[in-house]
This record gives sequence, C-alpha cells and structure tokens, in this order.
Amino acid sequence: MEKVHIFDLEGTRFPAGRRTRVVIGQNGAITGDKFCQGYVVIDPNGKIPEHEHETVESYTIIKGTGLMTVDGETQAIGPGDCVFIPSMKKHALVNTGSEDMHMIFVYAPSVIVDHWAQEKRGELK
Repeated sequence: MEKVHIFDLEGTRFPAGRRTRVVIGQNGAITGDKFCQGYVVIDPNGKIPEHEHETVESYTIIKGTGLMTVDGETQAIGPGDCVFIPSMKKHALVNTGSEDMHMIFVYAPSVIVDHWAQEKRGELK
C-alpha cells in the first residue's frame, strides 16, 4: 500500500495565489501513469488562471466558494460541487470567498500539464 498525507507534501506555490500538491501522477508523491490527482488550496482572491490542455479534468470543491468558468460559461461553486472539464476547453477557477478554498483535481491521462510552467513564467495571470 502506498500512502501519503496530503498536508505533509510541500507542493508548489503559484503566483496566482494557490498551493498545489500533486498526490498521484508523473510528478506526484505517488507515481501514477494513468491519471493525476492533486490537492489545491486557493487563497482568498486567488485563482487558477484560464488555461486549456488535452487532458480531461475534474475539479471537486471541498471547502470555500468561488466562480468556475469552462468554455466561456461561469457558475458559482461551493463545497460538494464537482465540475467536469472536457479536453481543450478553456477553464479557470477564482476563490471569491474570504477563506481558503480547498479543491481536488483529477486529470487523465497523467502528464505534466504546460500551464504550471507558463504561470510560473508569468505568461498566465
């Protein structure tokens, strides 16, 4: 059995105001080749900037409130909401609440998505 505690993982701090911990995946605490799963904590007013990629993805909100945009459609989201994001659809998530937002993402197949490096270079805001 492979087991990790998500809060023991340092993760990556992104300039848009979030910490991403990759739990399972090519660059995860547990190596996975079929899918990638991570845990994200988004600061108040923080976000995941708009981006797109070939992988299909889901975001599941654990705590907090925000606005999710997929393919130009924006909806309010909160705890228990799960959003499916088809391949090559632009998407973004903004924490509109006064507390940290906690969410889990899963995407497949397991690759290292380009938008993380793009954001760190200042190309996505």
